Parts: sequence; structure tokens; C-alpha cells
Amino acid sequence: MTSRLGTTAVLALAGAAILVGAVGCTAAPSVSDPTSPPSTNGSAAAATPTATATPTTGAPPTFRPELSAEENLASFDAVNLAVVAANASAGGRDFIDALVAAWFDRSQMQVTPDRTSVDLQADSVQFAVLVHDECLVGQYGPASGGYHSAVRPPLGTGGCLVGRTRPIDW
Repeated sequence: MTSRLGTTAVLALAGAAILVGAVGCTAAPSVSDPTSPPSTNGSAAAATPTATATPTTGAPPTFRPELSAEENLASFDAVNLAVVAANASAGGRDFIDALVAAWFDRSQMQVTPDRTSVDLQADSVQFAVLVHDECLVGQYGPASGGYHSAVRPPLGTGGCLVGRTRPIDW
């Protein structure tokens, strides 16, 4: 009888471990529009992809230029989350340089300034890459509640970001 109880406990524990493992490997939910202000109801933090939401087994996703922006979102997020993990005060150049190193096309990128027009630190920085007529858009900074990303259609101008962007001339 003791052996049967022990076996049942082990099976229950194994089942719980499998369930927890499966939940940890699910894809992160789509994140809200990075150009809109962060939500004040606390949902932004729950929807923000984090380094812990990425499965720890296997190689990280890599950019594949033949795939759509949606199919490359995981690679975009992996690159940007690594930037954030390495430097909590990362700016636009950090994200652009990392994306270029991961084979995203520099000529298709945009980034907002790190400083405001009155020379204050920007509350957040936005960066984007045009991939097959869709935009991978990222945002990071204290005012945005951390890192956010989304796939969006390009603007009528053909670019991805609204407002002033800075030249990527380095």
C-alpha cells in the first residue's frame, strides 16, 4: 500500500512538472501598440515579453530574410531582449547595432533620438525594421514599462515610425 501511495505521489509530481514546463514554453502574447502610451491598468507588464518567457532549450531564433515580419518577430525580440539584459539603460544605437549584427537590414531601419529637443533623456526609444512590407517595431524605456514589440503595417510615407527619427549613419 505504501508503495502504491509513493507511486501516485511521484506521478502527480511529474504531471505538475510537465504542466509547468509546457506553460513556460508557450509563446509570449502579442504586445500592444508601441506608439501608444502604456496602459495604466497593469496589463502592459503582463503582456511584455521577457527573457524568461523564451524557452531555454535549443538555439535562439535567427533572422531569416525570406520569412515575413511576423515570422521574424521572435528573432527581433530575442535580439532586443539580449540588449536589455546586457544594458538596462540601452539606447537606440545599442538596439540598431545588435539588430545589424543579427543580419537585419540596416538600410530598412529607423530609430528615434535618445534625447529630447530640450536635451533631456528620452522616456523611451523606438526602433523599427521594414521586412517585406511590414514593420517590426520595438520600444524600450522607463515610460513604456520596459520592452515592447509589435508587427505593424508601414506608414503612408513607407517608413515605420511616426515623428522625428535620427539618421543611422554610424
